[in-house]
Amino acid sequence: MTVLLTGVAGFIGSHAAAALLDRGEEVIGLDNLNSYYDPGLKHARLARLSSRAGFTFHAIDIADRASMERLAAGRGDIERIVHLAAQAGVRHSMVDPHAYIHANVMGHLQILELARNLPNLRHLVYASSSSVYGANQALPFEETDRVDTPLSLYAATKRADELMSHAYSHLYGIPQTGLRFFTVYGPWGRPDMAYFSFAEAILSGTPITVYDNGTPRRDFTYIDDIVTGILGCLDRPPDPTSPARLLNIGNHRSETVATLIALLEVSLGRAAVRRHVARPLADVAETFADIDAIAGLTGFAPSTPLAVGIPRFAEWFLVWRGLRETTIK
Repeated sequence: MTVLLTGVAGFIGSHAAAALLDRGEEVIGLDNLNSYYDPGLKHARLARLSSRAGFTFHAIDIADRASMERLAAGRGDIERIVHLAAQAGVRHSMVDPHAYIHANVMGHLQILELARNLPNLRHLVYASSSSVYGANQALPFEETDRVDTPLSLYAATKRADELMSHAYSHLYGIPQTGLRFFTVYGPWGRPDMAYFSFAEAILSGTPITVYDNGTPRRDFTYIDDIVTGILGCLDRPPDPTSPARLLNIGNHRSETVATLIALLEVSLGRAAVRRHVARPLADVAETFADIDAIAGLTGFAPSTPLAVGIPRFAEWFLVWRGLRETTIK
C-alpha cells in the first residue's frame, strides 16, 4: 500500500517512515526542510531514507495549495495519509505566530482537501498535541476532557486542526484519527526540545534554564513506542458511522524535569549548571496521558521508561556531536 507521509524529515516523521518501509509499504514523503532548527539534522534524517526501496521524496510546503493539487493529480494509489508536518514549539508561537497559522491551520486544510479528493483513501492519521489540554487540572488527561482553554497559540492551532478534521469527516466521510502526542523524545530528536537543548548545554558547560526548580512534570514518551502506536492506529480506521476520533498517545507515566536532568547528567558524564526561573505562562505544570482508548484499540503498551530512553538518546547524541565513535541507529 502507498502511504503519504508529511513532515518526513522531522523527528517523528523520519522514524515513522522507516517503520513503514521496514514492513514493505510504499512511502511518499513530503517536507519543506525549513530552518526552524538546524536543517542539517533534517537532511541527515532524510539521507537515511532516500536510498531505501519504496521511498520517494518531494520538497513541498503543505500549505501551498497549487503544489499540493499537483501532487494529488492522478495519485489514486494513495490509500493512507500520516500527517505529521507542523510548525512545532509552544514558546516559539509567541515569537512568530504567523508561521503557526500558515503551517498548522492552512497546511492542515490543504491535507484535508487533498484527502477528500483521493478516490481510494482509507485513513488519515494526523498529529495533534497534549498541549490542547491547556489549563485542565484533572489528571490523567482524558480524550473526553474539555479542551477550550489553550495556553499558547500552538495549542490553539492544534485544537483548530481537530475541529477542522471533525467537520471534514462529517461532511465528506473521511476516516480520521487525531493523535495527541505527549512529549516525544529519543535519538534523532528535535533540538528545540528541552532534553536536547539540555544535553547541548551540559556538554558545553552552559547554564540550563530550569523552571520552578525542576518540579514541572511531563509524560515523556520514547520514539519507538510512539511509532508503534502510530502504525497501530493507521491499520485500524474508525468505523464509517463515526469517522473522526481523537486518541492520546503517551507513556502514561508523569516524571519531573529534575529527573530528566539527573538522567542526562549520568548519561553524559557531566553535571549541569542550573539557572532557576519561574515557569512561563505558556507552559503547563504537568502532562499525564490516559491511554486506555488507544490501548483498547491497538494493544498499545509503551515499554520504555525515561531511565531507559534517555541513555539511548545520550548515546546517539554523543555520536552525532562527534564525541563517540559508534553506529548511529
